[in-house]
Amino acid sequence: MAQGPGFDYFGFGDKLAGEGEVREKFWRTAKKAARQIPFMDEVVASYYCAMDKDTPLRAKAILLGALGYFVLPFDFIPDFVVGLGYTDDLAVLTAAITAVSTHITAAHRQAARDALDDKG
Repeated sequence: MAQGPGFDYFGFGDKLAGEGEVREKFWRTAKKAARQIPFMDEVVASYYCAMDKDTPLRAKAILLGALGYFVLPFDFIPDFVVGLGYTDDLAVLTAAITAVSTHITAAHRQAARDALDDKG
């Protein structure tokens, strides 16, 4: 998965240690959850927003916390529980996206659409 156009992850380019692993884990989880999360486009846009060096630190922290919760296999309701597994993830993601929605730009949303089209 390539970087979104014009997004320099945290201003470190490709030199950010572990960024590739985090990105891989995010996309693996996103692919599994895509059918269960009705607003996956906003989740992916929030990912691009969190990785954008121009996003304020507070917004990044909120989004990275929520996205981290999303990709971690151990959370309040385990993701493998059919029908309930992603409900806690949905609540956390919804709260985070709502809190920082003004920082999720049209460019983040376009990168998300492009990425989801590539993954689909």
